[in-house]
Amino acid sequence: MAAKRGPKTPMSNEHKAALAKGRVEGRVVREYLEGLRATKPKRGRKRTAETVTTRLETIDTELESASPLDELLLVQERRDLRSELESMSDTIDMERLAAEFVTVAKSYSRSKQISYQSWRDVGVEASVLKAAGISKGD
Repeated sequence: MAAKRGPKTPMSNEHKAALAKGRVEGRVVREYLEGLRATKPKRGRKRTAETVTTRLETIDTELESASPLDELLLVQERRDLRSELESMSDTIDMERLAAEFVTVAKSYSRSKQISYQSWRDVGVEASVLKAAGISKGD
């Protein structure tokens, strides 16, 4: 049987505040990095809502005379295109995320010992780091 632990000592207000600060900073940094990843340009020709809609209309026409296997593939493509069309309408406010990031980045960087180059390697622009007060020497 495991030994009983002694009485817990209550956390100090400073410790609670430090934990809360860390949670907030972590959330802000995570949201900014996720936004960077989501808005990163992809290779190839960009699809617009118009081209996706046109392809959806073409699929509806092709389904009328499709073989069972082709029907299956077209139905899946239609499902994927509808999902893509929905995600196109979801816009990410990178200006807001960057502004929030700038307010916490230096403190977060110090507490986690993250270098300037590591930020750059994950796609954070130099201008954003400069605004946050993180330099190449950090």
